[in-house]
Amino acid sequence: MPGDGRPIVVGVDPDPGHRMALAWAADEADRRRLPLRAVHVEGVPTRGYRRQEVPPSWEEWNEALHRAGSQALQQAVDFVTTRHPRLRVDALLAEGDPVWVLREQSRDATAVVLGSRHLSRKQEVFGSASVALPVMARAHCPVVVVPEPEHVTEEPPYFVVGVDGSERSGAAVDVAFAEAALRSARLRALLVWEPGRLRVFDEHQPQQECRRLLSEIVAGRHARYPEVDLHHEVLVGHPVQVLTDAAAHALGLVVGTRGRGGFAGMLLGSVSQGVLHHARCPVIAVPTRE
Repeated sequence: MPGDGRPIVVGVDPDPGHRMALAWAADEADRRRLPLRAVHVEGVPTRGYRRQEVPPSWEEWNEALHRAGSQALQQAVDFVTTRHPRLRVDALLAEGDPVWVLREQSRDATAVVLGSRHLSRKQEVFGSASVALPVMARAHCPVVVVPEPEHVTEEPPYFVVGVDGSERSGAAVDVAFAEAALRSARLRALLVWEPGRLRVFDEHQPQQECRRLLSEIVAGRHARYPEVDLHHEVLVGHPVQVLTDAAAHALGLVVGTRGRGGFAGMLLGSVSQGVLHHARCPVIAVPTRE
């Protein structure tokens, strides 16, 4: 993720008990020496406010939402400054559609960071309160979705990146190398091939072609990051299952947001959505270059 002084933008959860996304964003901003922008979009009352009596008028309702949003942002800023006292933090309280607000913020951001809870449940992913998928689909920069609660990582630390077999997936590979280098972590670059989708009798040849494509995609980038311990391989199976299993204890799983690879079945557009249902580590969704 190129910085260039552009902030890390994080969506603030109104529940102070859920701070994993905020912590991830604050740590990333501090690590990259970038400013952090905490964003809360007024829309529905916070959980604490819902316990109170609903104000009888629109003006009182709006004022209550504003107070709740301001309180949520102040708690977020206090959390961040306690964690990283020297980090530059600003807060934005916005009104309107959260997806639109975050998409606009993504135009000048290094990354947009969101939290998620129970994303393996369909009703949570596609519920009216969820913004992760539509933001991921429309953002102009990488979107990081950080699960609650914190997952268990492995030593030595590593990242996983899904490669779809085409140069168009290079943006995700670039981000994966940069993240691995920044954190002195290993990198597993995986191209997943689904048997049976090609309708061929000899599966050896397409797998060889997959290996060739994968090697070409990572070769030049590894030369730019020689310090990264790279392992790349072609695996057979369903891409979502294979990638999420491989990243079970990773620092993060990097995928592209759309684009068809060299073979049918390697659709990172659908894979990037699927991993959000199952991944227990942060998912970094990178817009695919046109």
